[in-house]
Amino acid sequence: MTLSQIDEEVAKLLQLKAQLGGDEGKHAFVLKTAKGTRDYNPKQMAIREKVFNIIISCFKRHGAETIDTPVFELKETLTGKYGEDSKLIYDLKDQGGELLSLRYDLTVPFARYLAMNKITNIKRYHIAKVYRRDNPAMTRGRYREFYQCDFDIAGQYDAMIADAECLKIVYEILNELDLGDFRIKVNDRRILDGMFAVCGVPDEKFRTICSTVDKLDKMAWEDVKKEMVNEKGLSEDVGDRIGEYVSMQGGQDLAERLLQDRKLSQNKQACAGLTDMKLLFSYLELFQVTDKVVFDLSLARGLDYYTGVIYEAILSQTIPALVSTPAEQNGADEAGVNVGSVAGGGRYDGLVGMFDPKGRKVPCVGVSIGIERIFSIMEQKASSEKVRTTETQVLVASAQKNLLEERLKLTNALWNEGIKAEVLYKKNPKLLSQLQHCEETGIPLVAILGEQELKDGVVKLRNVVSREEVGRGDGGFGEGIQSRWSKAVRSCRFSVLLRTVRQPPSGRR
Repeated sequence: MTLSQIDEEVAKLLQLKAQLGGDEGKHAFVLKTAKGTRDYNPKQMAIREKVFNIIISCFKRHGAETIDTPVFELKETLTGKYGEDSKLIYDLKDQGGELLSLRYDLTVPFARYLAMNKITNIKRYHIAKVYRRDNPAMTRGRYREFYQCDFDIAGQYDAMIADAECLKIVYEILNELDLGDFRIKVNDRRILDGMFAVCGVPDEKFRTICSTVDKLDKMAWEDVKKEMVNEKGLSEDVGDRIGEYVSMQGGQDLAERLLQDRKLSQNKQACAGLTDMKLLFSYLELFQVTDKVVFDLSLARGLDYYTGVIYEAILSQTIPALVSTPAEQNGADEAGVNVGSVAGGGRYDGLVGMFDPKGRKVPCVGVSIGIERIFSIMEQKASSEKVRTTETQVLVASAQKNLLEERLKLTNALWNEGIKAEVLYKKNPKLLSQLQHCEETGIPLVAILGEQELKDGVVKLRNVVSREEVGRGDGGFGEGIQSRWSKAVRSCRFSVLLRTVRQPPSGRR
């Protein structure tokens, strides 16, 4: 092929490319996280870790042990357990002949675990990610991928004792996290079902009406009633009768009053639920949590597996909308958002039996902490604060050049003794740069090596905040670290002059 023919062919190809639109027709790759998910930076992760530690500490204080289950389950394990919310389950493609779904919560996998392993008594906690094909509301801490922190008690015990402990746990966690005022709403599925029955709701519509009533925390009563009448097929009169009950709130006194109600007192289920509600409040009084707990007949919780007491913790105040991207900024309400529920749970005595070949039931009660909404609040509270993202205790620094080997030897000795230490990855860093690194990251102590110190067999230990050098004495590092520091330094053939200097807190500065 001659050069002119080559040029001719190239010209044809260029013309064809122009006709096809060239690069302009290509799909532009958008660099972002998937809808309903987010990344977390080191500061955010430090806050998350603090929250997790508080929650885990509470769970352990109440005697729980932990388990883990797969992130996906057989699809048939999850279907039929969540009522109308089943449509939010993420289904996966057929993999090797198994139809799988991502777990929707940690409760159904827990029930499957109990049935598989024939466990009839356990107090466990489980902290892991779950997935919901929901419409996310990022500014309210509502995601498609998020953590749940579950605490459950399985076993045959006397009524309401375990249930009261679950409510005590919610109370302790929300108090310790210091999120502001909150209240814990309680109700009972048996009371709800009895209420629906005496109001005239057909048996087959109990669950779907329950799901509608569950929307009362997000919708006005008129809108809820409209859905029950127009979409669920209830009559206006039935809707009005339900409205009279779901407006009631109180405590043990309300349970006693409803036991005298002419209609409800005729329903066996409702009476059993109300009797247990009175007993529950007597235990809650012993646990000193009744100031935050309210018996609320509007609480429904839409999940199908609940069989008895149900509860939900609500924060009273609004917070500024949590935004981390321009798209979220556009959708944020300047006046703030109502966070809503931050914990929920209840009794589910029939769930394990659904997986047992012989239908053997294991009574269970539990609570799930809505961790992402809590993070939203904690992040807002810490937005103007300096938060340490590492736990480094000592930076090994040098005052002159050509001391890299000595710095590395001392750093290694500190690591070997369990002291959290760092060294800058430069041969000859300036002392000012090393001290600035300590100030920026919150490292409380710096060990300084110099030519004179090496001659004298000394390591200077400086308090970064006070700028005092630690001399001979028993302080400096805080309890437990002093002897390890001395041993580490001796292994490097240095002697250290120490005097007592108060170490600043390793948290916020």
